[in-house]
Amino acid sequence: MTTKIIFSGFGGQGILTLGQIVATIAMKKGHHVTWMPSYGAEMRGGTANCAVVISDKLIGSPLVDTNIDALCAMNDASVTKFLSKVKPGGNAFINSSIVTESPKRDDITIREIDATNIATKVGNPKVANMVMLSGFLKDTDLFTMEDIEGALHDTFGQKYPKLIPLNIEAIKAGA
Repeated sequence: MTTKIIFSGFGGQGILTLGQIVATIAMKKGHHVTWMPSYGAEMRGGTANCAVVISDKLIGSPLVDTNIDALCAMNDASVTKFLSKVKPGGNAFINSSIVTESPKRDDITIREIDATNIATKVGNPKVANMVMLSGFLKDTDLFTMEDIEGALHDTFGQKYPKLIPLNIEAIKAGA
C-alpha cells in the first residue's frame, strides 16, 4: 500500500506542520515515509505545500506530482494547482471557509470542511490545519485520534506544550 498526499495552502496556515504530523504518525506506525516541503520565498502569506508519501515498502521518490490519493487544499490556489492531479477514486478535502468556488469532479470524493470558521469558533484561526486534519481522519483509515494526540506531543511537547490542548480542541471540533 502506498498513499500519496498533498497538503497545500498559503504560508502561515500550518501546512508544513500538518504534513509533518501525518508523517510522524505514519513513522510511529512502522511505515516508510517521505515528507517534502515546498514554499515560496515569502513563506508567511506565500504559497506553501508539502507532499507526504506513506508506504509499506521502500519509497523510490518523494515527489508527488500526479496520481495523488488525497489532497488537503486550504485556499483557491491550492485547488487550482492540485485538484486535477488527484487520481480517480481519490479524496479532496477543501477549506470551504476560504475557497470561493466549489470544485467539481465526479470521479473523486470532495469533502468541504469549514476549517477556518470552525477554528475561529474554537478560539484561533491558526488551528484550521487541525480542523482539516480531523476531516482527513474521518475519511481515511490511516490513523486514529490517539495517534494524532501522540504526534502533537511529539511535535509541540518540548517547545510549545501550551498549544497541544487548543490543537486537540480544534481536531474534536472539526470532527
